Amino acid sequence: MGFDMRTAETFKQRLQRAPAVLAPGIYDAMTALLAEQAGFEALYLSGGSVAYNQFGRSDVGLTTAKEAVDTLARITDRVRTPVIVDADTGFGNALNTQRTVRDFERAGAAMIQLEDQSFPKRCGHLENKSLVSTAEMCGKLRAALDARNSPELLILARTDAVAVEGLDAAIERAEAYLACGVDGIFIEAVTSVADMDRVCGTFAKRVPLLANMIEGGKTPVQDIDELGERGFRIVIFPGGTARFVARQLQTYFQSLKQHGTTLPLRNQMLDFNELNHLIGTPELLELARSYE
Repeated sequence: MGFDMRTAETFKQRLQRAPAVLAPGIYDAMTALLAEQAGFEALYLSGGSVAYNQFGRSDVGLTTAKEAVDTLARITDRVRTPVIVDADTGFGNALNTQRTVRDFERAGAAMIQLEDQSFPKRCGHLENKSLVSTAEMCGKLRAALDARNSPELLILARTDAVAVEGLDAAIERAEAYLACGVDGIFIEAVTSVADMDRVCGTFAKRVPLLANMIEGGKTPVQDIDELGERGFRIVIFPGGTARFVARQLQTYFQSLKQHGTTLPLRNQMLDFNELNHLIGTPELLELARSYE
């Protein structure tokens, strides 16, 4: 299905008005479906979530573009909610970035995030990151903007410079990226409320800003209303879903191993029929009958 560009209000238009858009992290079609059913206006697919949930690995640049694209395609085949997708560094140089953008656009992305780390990249809240030059990143961003087929596909520029070069340098980089014509700015791992306010004071009236909320990360975690009042237009909780599910599955597996049955957790689970109702099995079977 993917994001329907024919809807009355496109995602690009939605970002031009308040309140801020809250986008939960998802990592497969099931989590995307559950988030859509909960009523979110956008979803966020991070590279970290692909690494965590497809491979049980860390967010240190081990996943490939194809693996991320395939994950996105399975998600957009199931839901219509706009998906913001993390394209890491573009998976190479400017030409690789163009191919990445085209692949993600065909897979149904509404917004593609590109960052200025060198390859292999790592999670923005890990230590010892390294950056490409501002000029190289600007080349990638211009390449990305040239590669898209639809102007409704949005390009979001992320800088990881705060942890490497400081906030002043991050703001300078973000200014250069904005001058390339990108549709949104994301200054990663801002470490204080005062710095968040400085970022918003510099950019919020000119371009949609993204705030990244990581439980246990470097940026103070706040709610959507607080962040919207500061000036952010997109708020993501990219890994919260994976962290919540991991904790719950630890409990489930430990209980099953201890008791040899799922009965102690029965009231915390969907049963067979409830799960089939959630994923639309009756409707799917009815559709099949219509073709007989």
